[in-house]
Amino acid sequence: MSKIQDDNKLYSFLRPFVDYHVKKAFRSYKVVGTENIPKDAACIFAANHTNTLMDALVLLVMNREKKVFIARGDIFKKPTIAKIMHFLRILPIYRIRDGYKSVKDNNADIIDKAADVIYDEVKLFLYPEATHRTKHSLRQLSKGIFHIALKANEDFGHEKPIYLVPTGIEYGDYFRYRSTALVSFGEPINVTEYVNDHKGENEAIIMNGLREMLTERLAAKISYIPDNEEDYEAIWEMTKIKSGLKGSLEERLERNQKTIKEILEWKEKEPEKAKETFEKVDKFIKKRKKKGISVTSVANNNIVATVLWKTLVALLGLPYYIVSAVANLPIWLLTILLKRSFKDKAWGNTISFAVETILHPLMTTLCIVLTFCLLPWEIAALSTLLFYFSYMYFVDFSEFLRKWISDVRWRLFR
Repeated sequence: MSKIQDDNKLYSFLRPFVDYHVKKAFRSYKVVGTENIPKDAACIFAANHTNTLMDALVLLVMNREKKVFIARGDIFKKPTIAKIMHFLRILPIYRIRDGYKSVKDNNADIIDKAADVIYDEVKLFLYPEATHRTKHSLRQLSKGIFHIALKANEDFGHEKPIYLVPTGIEYGDYFRYRSTALVSFGEPINVTEYVNDHKGENEAIIMNGLREMLTERLAAKISYIPDNEEDYEAIWEMTKIKSGLKGSLEERLERNQKTIKEILEWKEKEPEKAKETFEKVDKFIKKRKKKGISVTSVANNNIVATVLWKTLVALLGLPYYIVSAVANLPIWLLTILLKRSFKDKAWGNTISFAVETILHPLMTTLCIVLTFCLLPWEIAALSTLLFYFSYMYFVDFSEFLRKWISDVRWRLFR
């Protein structure tokens, strides 16, 4: 019987195509901390889960190595979907909310398969929060990942050590296509060593210890605001304004973490003053959003100069933008319609990626055929080149115009 981690020619053929389009989905994409990934060991990667399918895709494209993912079991109910997920190297894991029978009948076999994946030293990725949420925080980590780690350690921990690798995914924006993505690997947890050091303790105590360690190390790789923090919105607003968008993705993350820490410490020392400030910030957020002002405009210390140079760029770039909008009408119109059909806005970037990945190559091919059949080759080549780059230009310039309008509004609002 074939294993999910076995080689597949069609999968291998499609991988470069998918990888290319995933990286196109971000203006900036970076992976750091790979030196923390143990060599010659069985590794289970634990990532925060905020952005639906994009969370798996940004991890898939970090290198060409083979990877297997685990997703919630309710997605696999239909046989056709289950086959597609298996082809994509995604295993199900069932939760109590999926029914006790599903957990009892399926999870033992899934845990065995997952252990076999990491025994073959294929990277296994899980999202222990068990569900996605567009928030700079962490839910309590579910037990599934620890069951797999302990099962693997029981089966072959004497041959090779089992590691849990905290994997932070930090997005510039959860809802806007072509934002930024930073993948950070933290200090790994040697499960085999931990279990050996806690012999005599029952499995529940060992799992709780591993959960505490993993939560702490995973939180250290993202802009983390405690999940029980009632002033989350105000704290994140203050963080974005103070930290800004300058520097590399790692520098932005470090500034965010530092700012959050300072705000939380200040809140603890001066709770009454903090409460008063947070109430003002909450009111400001409502006004800002109502007027369509981006937080990046608020964080800008030189708004007048920014408005002036953006106005010039807007005028210069507008002609190609209009042409790009018309040429790519099927892509962006279908994207908008599909997004509106999803109640969960977190699926927005996944939808944008999927539509671009499917439609853009087809439309580019059509453009090549038509222009080279109807026009001189020089003009056809130029037209194809302009069309190929037009959709990314349309997306990026749309974002540029949004921020320009926001800057103008902020200048007037102030």
